[in-house]
Amino acid sequence: MKGNPLITAPTTARLCAPSPRVPLPAPLRLRSAHRADATALEALSRPFVRSGALRERSLSLYASDAVDFLVMEGQDGTLNACLGLRVHPAEPSRGRGPAGVLYNFCVAPHTQGLGLGAQLLRGALAHATAQSLDFVFTATTGGGGLFLRYGFAAVSEGLAPTAWAKSLDPRRNSQVLARAL
Repeated sequence: MKGNPLITAPTTARLCAPSPRVPLPAPLRLRSAHRADATALEALSRPFVRSGALRERSLSLYASDAVDFLVMEGQDGTLNACLGLRVHPAEPSRGRGPAGVLYNFCVAPHTQGLGLGAQLLRGALAHATAQSLDFVFTATTGGGGLFLRYGFAAVSEGLAPTAWAKSLDPRRNSQVLARAL
């Protein structure tokens, strides 16, 4: 970890009972998304948008932002999980280095509880580390248990990249979490 003191308080994650593990029908691979994945990204995200867990994004936005996404793909080409990582430049006037924001994290309902989310999050953190980011942020309307288990802690949105923090919808009551890299 770098020596930036933004996150100083330890967090105790609440442990949940493990989900029963059901083997996947075929191996999945972690890869970067492509513009051609936009329709599949939108379809994978749709149930989470309907539930209110994710903000709605247009198909054209998924296409233009596809390079941000890591996906878990089945042998048949089906996307079973996705997670966006947007890089925000350093803000020297605020004494901040480059940071990443994780967004649009979803795992297809039929594959939940199999560890795909953890694999995807580990991949995104490795990707962020390889890009020499100082911190990774996310916002959640849920409990954020997986993030907490991976070293994230609740922080003020004022510590996050300015442009992203301004884009948060206060009506969603999101909790901002961060992790130093």
